[in-house]
Amino acid sequence: MTGRLTRRQAVGSLVGEAEGSSLRRSMGVTQLTLLSVGATLGTGIFVVLGEAVPEAGPAVVVSFVLAGITALFSALSYAELAGMIPGSGSSYSYAYATLGELVAWVCGWCLILEYGVSVAAVAVGWGQYVNELLDLAFGVTLPETFSAPPGAGGTVNVPAALIVVLAMVVLLRGAKESAAVNTVMVTVKIASLVMFCAVAFTAFHAGNFRPLFPLGAAGMSAGAASLFFSYIGFDAASTAGEEARNPQRDLPRAIILSLVLVTVLYVVVAVAALGAMPWKHFAGTEATLSEVLVRSVGGGSLWPILLSVGAVVATTSVVLTVQYGQIRILFAMARDGLVPPLFAKVHPRTGVPRANTVIVSAFIAMLAALVPLGSLADATSIGTLFAFMLVNLAVVLLRRRDPQASRTFRVPLSPLLPLLGVACCVYMLTSLGADTWIAFGTWMVAGLVVYGCYGIRHSKLGRQTHEPAQESA
Repeated sequence: MTGRLTRRQAVGSLVGEAEGSSLRRSMGVTQLTLLSVGATLGTGIFVVLGEAVPEAGPAVVVSFVLAGITALFSALSYAELAGMIPGSGSSYSYAYATLGELVAWVCGWCLILEYGVSVAAVAVGWGQYVNELLDLAFGVTLPETFSAPPGAGGTVNVPAALIVVLAMVVLLRGAKESAAVNTVMVTVKIASLVMFCAVAFTAFHAGNFRPLFPLGAAGMSAGAASLFFSYIGFDAASTAGEEARNPQRDLPRAIILSLVLVTVLYVVVAVAALGAMPWKHFAGTEATLSEVLVRSVGGGSLWPILLSVGAVVATTSVVLTVQYGQIRILFAMARDGLVPPLFAKVHPRTGVPRANTVIVSAFIAMLAALVPLGSLADATSIGTLFAFMLVNLAVVLLRRRDPQASRTFRVPLSPLLPLLGVACCVYMLTSLGADTWIAFGTWMVAGLVVYGCYGIRHSKLGRQTHEPAQESA
C-alpha cells in the first residue's frame, strides 16, 4: 500500500507527455509573461489592500516586500522545474516526479483550492469595482441583494458570477485568442496603476508613515500572509507548458520577469496610497484605490472613474488567466487518471478541454456568487503556500535524485534558497487564523476521501506498474 502512495512519475515520462500533447503550441515569452502578470496583478492591489492595511498599518509596504521575497524563492524553484518539466500540471506534476502520488494529489488538491477559489475572490472584487464605477459615473449602484453574497448583506452576487461566465466564453474560443485578449487587458491595467501613482503622489504626506509599525511585527506578518494572495498567479505560466512554443527556454524567463514587474508595481502603489491617505482610513473600504483618490485627491470624479475602469479590466484579466490555469491543472490530473477522463478531453477544432472549462467555470461562478471575499482570499493563501512549499522541496530532491538532468535554469545557491522558500512559507502559514486552518483541514479531508475512492483506483501510473506484475504471474 505504501508503495502505491509513493510511486513517482519519471521526469522523462512527463516530458514525453508534454511533447505529445493534444493542446496547441501558440505562446511565446511575451504572451507567457503577460499571462502571469494577468493572473497576478489585480484584486490583490485593487481590493485586498483595503483588508491588509488595517492589519499592518503603514508597515503594509514591508508586508508586500516580505510576501514578494517569499514568492521570489518559490518563483526561482518554479523556473527550474518548469524548464525541466514543461507540462500543464504546474507544481502538481513537479510533486509527482519527486514526492510521490499521494503528495502530488495533495498538491493538486491545494491548486484546485488556490486557483478555483482565487478566481471566485477576484470575481467578487470585480463586482465591487463595477458598483464603484456605476456610482461614480451615473450615481447608481446595484441592489445589495444581488451584488453581495450571504453573510455580506446580500443574497447572491450576480456580477461576480457573470464575469466568470464571460471568461468561460473567451476561454472556449482557444488559447491563442485568450492570450490576445489578455494582452490588451494587462496593458490597460498597468496604465491605470501608473496613472493612480502619478495622481496619488500629488497628495503625498510623509507623516502618514509615522509610526511605521503601529501594530508591531505581528501586524506586519499578518499583513504579509493576507497579501500573499496578491502574488498568486505568477506560476500561471507554468500551466501553459504544453501551449508554449519553446517552453524550456521561455517558461523560466516568463515566471521571473512577471514576478519582478508585479512586485515593483505593488510596492510603488502601496507607498502612493498610504502617502495619500492615513492608514486608519482604509478600514472598511472595498474599491480601495478609488477611495484613496476620492478622499485625498482633488479633481472631481474623473480620476476615480478612470481608475475604476482600469480595475474592472484588471480583475477581468485575472479571472480569465487564473481560470485558464485551473482548467489546465485538472487537464493534467485527468490525463494521469486521478480525476475523471472527461477533464482531459480536448475539442478537435479549438484545441480546448471544453467540458473541463464548462464544469470548472460553473463551480467557480457558484463560489463567487455565494461566498464573501475575505474568506475566499484566506483560503486561497493557505492552499498556495502549501503548493509553493512542495515546489521548493521538489527542487532539492530532484537535484539529489537526478543531478544530470537537463536544466535550462538553475536556482542559485541551492539548496539554501529553496529551503529558505520552505521556511518563509511555513512562517506565513503560522500567521493565518484558526478559521482558515479549519476550512483548509476540511478541504484536505475531502480531498483524501476523493483520492481514496477514485484516484488511487484509476491512477494511470498504478495501472502501468500493476499490469506487468499480472502478466508475469
